[in-house]
Amino acid sequence: MPKRSPGAALAQPTAATPMAFARVIAAAYVRDGRNPAEALKQAQITPTRLQQPEGRFTARQMEVLSGTAMQELDDEGLGAFSRKLPWGSYGMLARASITSPDLRVALKRWCRHHALLTDDIVLELVESGSTAAIVIEERADLSRHGAAAREFCLVHVLRNIHGLACWFVDSRIALSGARFPFPAPAHADAYRHMFPGPLKFDAAQAEIRFDARYLALPLRRDEKALRQMLQRALPLTVLQYRRDRLLVEQVRQALVSDPAQAHSAQGLAGLLHMSTRTLHRQLKEEGASLQQLKDEVRCERAKDLLYRSTKPIKQVAALAGYQNEKSFIRAFRTWMGMSPTEFRGSSGK
Repeated sequence: MPKRSPGAALAQPTAATPMAFARVIAAAYVRDGRNPAEALKQAQITPTRLQQPEGRFTARQMEVLSGTAMQELDDEGLGAFSRKLPWGSYGMLARASITSPDLRVALKRWCRHHALLTDDIVLELVESGSTAAIVIEERADLSRHGAAAREFCLVHVLRNIHGLACWFVDSRIALSGARFPFPAPAHADAYRHMFPGPLKFDAAQAEIRFDARYLALPLRRDEKALRQMLQRALPLTVLQYRRDRLLVEQVRQALVSDPAQAHSAQGLAGLLHMSTRTLHRQLKEEGASLQQLKDEVRCERAKDLLYRSTKPIKQVAALAGYQNEKSFIRAFRTWMGMSPTEFRGSSGK
């Protein structure tokens, strides 16, 4: 397949990236004594559009613009830090993490090694109960080039590490929250595209939060895949993953914790903040089905009730989600190869 030129086929359904970010990149060119005109032209951003206060451009255009700027300025920090991050810096961090056994180790390595590139910020992986967070501590004045430059820096770093984490484990990592230490900007609505999930501005520090169980996922990439990925300019911040490797477990938990709401596919999809169609598709990609997971949860619930209680079989059937005793007995025999009464007898009840 022929390699696509940087400015080709930039059409994207949603132009959601704030034009303010393009202006920050253009300003980095000016501070470096260079003209951003050619980079903007490759990204198909006209001078008029660049100056539109509430203008937006697409994720693909952002990829072209930032990738071109990183190479031409030889700075993957795009002017954000007190010293440049030479082209290939983030690739080096990825290489240092690619041999990690799981995402937890990979992210810890990435955060630790990022401090070798700049001491303007410190990144840390923080775990608290069932939640994990990537937290940025600012050690220098990131707003020395303006509030927009600080905002773009924090957004850029968090999107980069989030994208890399998704790429490492080949999974969409759903965010449970994102926080930023500045007031909500005029383009705050764009953040729901960049950081889907609950948002908080005027926070103590910049961070993204997600389910800590993602950290145990093994890395699914190798050095060859890394070389191929790095051939493109900055694909990580805009790459979307449809697969969520924690979805099966999330469905099981929803079926257990909120059986009434999760009884229907529509109700379950609502709990997981996705469409019914997406739910079924992603479960299929993971080799599972909603009915299969419902049966597994019902089976475990029934076995627990039979083992731990002396409730009549009819009550066990109802508590396990069955409308009548006969269908429950038939299903239980299919699961366990014996009737509920026989199972209870074998457990000493």
